[in-house]
Amino acid sequence: MEYYVHYLNHDRRLDEWCNISRFQLDTLDSSHRHVSLQKQHTSGRKRKSTASDAMHKANQELAELEREHEEMTKVKNIHNIVIGNWDVETWYFSPYPSEFSPCKTLFICEFCLKYMKHKCSYRKHKECCEKRRPPGREIYRENNLSVFEIDGKENRVYCQNLCLLAKLFLDHKTLYYDVDPFWFYIVTEVDNEGAHIVGYFSKEKVSAEDYNLACILTFPQHQKSGYGKFIISLSYELSKREKKVGSPEKPLSDLGKISYRSYWTHVLMHLLSQSSKQGKMKSLSIKAISTMTAIKVEDILSTFQSLNMIQYWKGQHVIKVRQDLIKDYMKNSKPIRLCKSEYLTWEK
Repeated sequence: MEYYVHYLNHDRRLDEWCNISRFQLDTLDSSHRHVSLQKQHTSGRKRKSTASDAMHKANQELAELEREHEEMTKVKNIHNIVIGNWDVETWYFSPYPSEFSPCKTLFICEFCLKYMKHKCSYRKHKECCEKRRPPGREIYRENNLSVFEIDGKENRVYCQNLCLLAKLFLDHKTLYYDVDPFWFYIVTEVDNEGAHIVGYFSKEKVSAEDYNLACILTFPQHQKSGYGKFIISLSYELSKREKKVGSPEKPLSDLGKISYRSYWTHVLMHLLSQSSKQGKMKSLSIKAISTMTAIKVEDILSTFQSLNMIQYWKGQHVIKVRQDLIKDYMKNSKPIRLCKSEYLTWEK
């Protein structure tokens, strides 16, 4: 017999099925059971009617829905996927139709993203599928790296399949079927067989909060290859073309926070280093940096604060230049994969 295990204070992608032999049974603590029973008895008591009952009831119902959703999705329903030449272990629950889950292995076409439960169906599909690239238009090509822009409304099925696939690796993603209001940007590696998906990001067509990215994912088999920073930089290059500043939709995942903080630090430190060499540091304001980089002022401030390079003086934030820190960063900085503007053919 196996048990599904979640490790407290750790991300759910580390959840796993464990055999009973891995448990130390003498360390089991059953006290939480009594707490749960006590809560059940308490929640059964009638509350006196007050003016705030309606609001309290609404909050309770919302909390209950959130608990039900968490309960329903906390156990992975698909153990691994086969996509292209890769067999990938999944991280989280994804709401695939009931006839496809739960299952041990789900087979997915890497070109059209159709999903199948049986290997024989997968083989037949690969033989007859004529797709060799994502739908939409190609907006970026650098050697074998290509990016396609897809309208969620015009390519609804593909984008819905993409969202279901992505949910296997994103814990907080809630968008599955309402893809019409979004643009999707698919990053691929191109060879003689076609354009193979390595990651993507989505963004709202119209965002009141100036979000330039809603969801971002580099698939596990392609991580640690620099695609995360490339995708982030692409989102900002698009913002520059739109003559806007942007920011990712919050909250960010744990991996997202690390990637964005690293990207912001890279961009700001290189900008400060270049400005210092050109003698332009005195004319460099937070607002000017935001305009040049398309990074929102709040994100610039939080990054400088993390580097202890900001101070509040005479009612405004001022950059506290630390040449030692800038030089040390530039000395140890490693090249990263970024979107190069000259290869981006997108226009507003």
